[in-house]
Amino acid sequence: MGNFGYLQKKIDAQNLRKSGKSYKEIIALLHIPKSTVSDWCKDITLTKQQQEKLYKCKKVGALKGSFIASQNKRNRRIILTKKLFEEGRSLVVNVSNESSFVAGLAFYASEGTKIDKGCCFSNSDPNIIRFMIRWFRICWKVPNNKFHGSIWLHEGLSESSAIKYWSQLTKIPKTQFYKTYIAKDKSKSRKIRKNKHQFGVFSFYIHDISLLRKIMGGIDGILNQA
Repeated sequence: MGNFGYLQKKIDAQNLRKSGKSYKEIIALLHIPKSTVSDWCKDITLTKQQQEKLYKCKKVGALKGSFIASQNKRNRRIILTKKLFEEGRSLVVNVSNESSFVAGLAFYASEGTKIDKGCCFSNSDPNIIRFMIRWFRICWKVPNNKFHGSIWLHEGLSESSAIKYWSQLTKIPKTQFYKTYIAKDKSKSRKIRKNKHQFGVFSFYIHDISLLRKIMGGIDGILNQA
């Protein structure tokens, strides 16, 4: 580059800086190194308005970069979670009847009632409810007419939709459902549930004290072997 071309670029760079352009913008327009731009423009003072404009642009860029980094991190976490989930699932491809029986005892030990009045199991997870219904039907030969359902539902949610959902999932007729418990809205309370299950928490009852005692015996047997 000749002396004239060099001088012209310096003048152009300074004029661009005086107009409020950032170093990054000047570099892109004139194709010159950052160190050169910095040296040529170091004595140029921007107006307060120009400084505020550049600060906002820089802040937006930083926020954008932070958002992209966060999204990339989230995507990596989703991929890893799915991978680990599939690895765990591959360990139980062929579940024996004995394993299912023991799993049912473990679920009941965790979420079932132990009061000597009969069996009751509650959960909001439809997959767990479905499993436990099948567990009672297959492992304990409980007929369908012995099951009774009940729903714990937040105020403002559809009771009819909840009853229809759980009845279809469990194959328990609606006529065998007890009255739904509606939990009052506590928006003014400090203890506010952030996650309200659309179809509530489902409980099913089997009024058979003998069955409960057998289940408790099974749980005790597992705990003592462990």
